[in-house]
Amino acid sequence: MSNGVFYERDRGIHPPAYFPDYKTTVLRSPRRALLSLQQSLSELTGPVFGNGDLDPLDNDLLLNYRVDNDPIGERIVVHGRVLDENGRPVPGALLEFWQANAGGRYRHVKDHYVAALDPNFGGCGRALTDANGWYHFRTIRPGPYPWRNRINDWRPAHIHFSVFGRSFVSRLITQMYFEGDPLLPLCPIYQAIPDAGARARLVAPLDLEAAIPLDSLAYRFDIVLRGRKQTYFENRPEGF
Repeated sequence: MSNGVFYERDRGIHPPAYFPDYKTTVLRSPRRALLSLQQSLSELTGPVFGNGDLDPLDNDLLLNYRVDNDPIGERIVVHGRVLDENGRPVPGALLEFWQANAGGRYRHVKDHYVAALDPNFGGCGRALTDANGWYHFRTIRPGPYPWRNRINDWRPAHIHFSVFGRSFVSRLITQMYFEGDPLLPLCPIYQAIPDAGARARLVAPLDLEAAIPLDSLAYRFDIVLRGRKQTYFENRPEGF
């Protein structure tokens, strides 16, 4: 941000609204140019979240829905930092995350995939960034799943992220993918992003330094809210 106004975004990293390989864009994409509006206080000021708003197990998806056993699947830690366009940490940002289980099925009434539900895994949680912008949570690595796009399309393993930050009316939503996933080059949602660097920023590399020995591998996923190095957000490409 400069002089109280956000930097203009790099439009070159964003996918076209109309991308026929991703079939839902055929009907959902706008056919007219979008309007640009002057920023107001609602875009430049934001809510303040506190630790009292969260349950101690909100960032532990291994335990927060546990009934009588640990969830099935590969145990992992996901961690990273939330940064602004100048690389400064964003403290007190609320992150929400949700995902499929190890078999690729969501705990949702409308998910009818044949993979079994895990009674000990809910697949959702929340965390707040600390004073230096760091967050972390424990979970199970999600499985891929088929989706009705083309005859045999599969979504790569991914975790959905929602970020509430300094802009009151803004909620940013994105997806984190995993390093080395062979389905990434085949996914039309991921490949719709035209810039290779922007696609790479959605992929979390393996981070053995943060792994828990004999317990969990770790992946690092930093989130940049705006600017030339911003994370791509599917619901609000301009970021905060």
